[in-house]
Amino acid sequence: MIVKGTYFQNDNNNPLVYGDVEIKPVARRRLRGEELKEPVLCEPVMVGFCGTDNELMRMGQKGLMGPKFPEGETRLINGHEGIVWVPEEKRFAIVLIRGGDSYDPTRYTEDESYFEYGCDRADGLFCDKQYFNPDMLLRIPDGYVHDGKLDLDFAKKMVFPDPYACMIFQLERMEDLGSAHNFRVIMAREKCDEEKARAIAKEEIFERTVIFGLGTTGMFIGDLIAKNHNNAKILFVARSEESSAKVQYALKNTGGDYLQNNYDSEEELAKGIIEKLGGRATMFIGVSGVEVEHRIAFEQGVLGCNGVYNSFSLGPKVTYDTMPFGFENHLIFGSINFRQDHMEKAIEILAKSNYDEIVELIDKEEFISDPMGAYKNKIYSSRAPMKTAVVWNEKYIRQE
Repeated sequence: MIVKGTYFQNDNNNPLVYGDVEIKPVARRRLRGEELKEPVLCEPVMVGFCGTDNELMRMGQKGLMGPKFPEGETRLINGHEGIVWVPEEKRFAIVLIRGGDSYDPTRYTEDESYFEYGCDRADGLFCDKQYFNPDMLLRIPDGYVHDGKLDLDFAKKMVFPDPYACMIFQLERMEDLGSAHNFRVIMAREKCDEEKARAIAKEEIFERTVIFGLGTTGMFIGDLIAKNHNNAKILFVARSEESSAKVQYALKNTGGDYLQNNYDSEEELAKGIIEKLGGRATMFIGVSGVEVEHRIAFEQGVLGCNGVYNSFSLGPKVTYDTMPFGFENHLIFGSINFRQDHMEKAIEILAKSNYDEIVELIDKEEFISDPMGAYKNKIYSSRAPMKTAVVWNEKYIRQE
């Protein structure tokens, strides 16, 4: 079937284009042990733009997109955040992006495989119609559809289940690893049993938390830590003015604190972070996408003894001096993605949230007339909003 859509290709001058593109009904399985299922044809309704899309465009410019293409193709239809209409079931759905021949797609092993709609070996949502595994079309809560149309404010929120689910997974990992990393220290200090020590360690790992970078992922993980750990001290560090709408929104939603990175040196920035935290960090979360993260944490000593470093940025290299790293008992981990239960929980939380307030819409005609220009000059420019989305099919949206 030929549809209109945007897609990535290996091309130095035109890595992202809009036009006719062929989609094919590929049978896929959601998890290992489940049967291959023929896909269902859906119509994308609202689609969000993610930083991954911008990174994939850069990969296309460098000719590195080959491993990401669906089998037998030389292009990838992008888009992995959004909501679709399922004609044969007459309902809206959120697409569960990640699946494959693996027991847990967040932790696949060497003999397992995975795919991600719009990101990796499977076409995504930036097109007029698309095929998806029927088991990966998650239901939306009741109350947001009127006369067959989605409420616009709800549709805006539904570009976030993918990144928010990813942050639910991050919280789970930080709790698990923080508890396992430090419970023996707590047992010795409190003279208590292992169960109690693990519970205390799970809380104390967020005692002084640095979130380095303030995009939507940084905001979401701050939101989740604040919701689940009442005694956590959260400090966002970013370049934006504290008076900016983005910063004020994040602080209002999380109750966190903020430090603007406008220091002349990394040493001065590190001192400012430690002073603002009231001590060295117990948890350092890098989400800025720049290599200064690890230097602030390790070289400048912001991460304290027995602290955990969550490397969530894609791109930067993390290095450390083995002498202080070993003696200060640091733990570094990196993991991305989420399970279906994370996605379903994210949908439930977001439906009741105010996150539609940070989504700005780009007109579809403006986007498809010059996709690369829209990426560079609006969606991912220095003046870009926190989140940009596009209404791909107006007939399914109830305008406010």
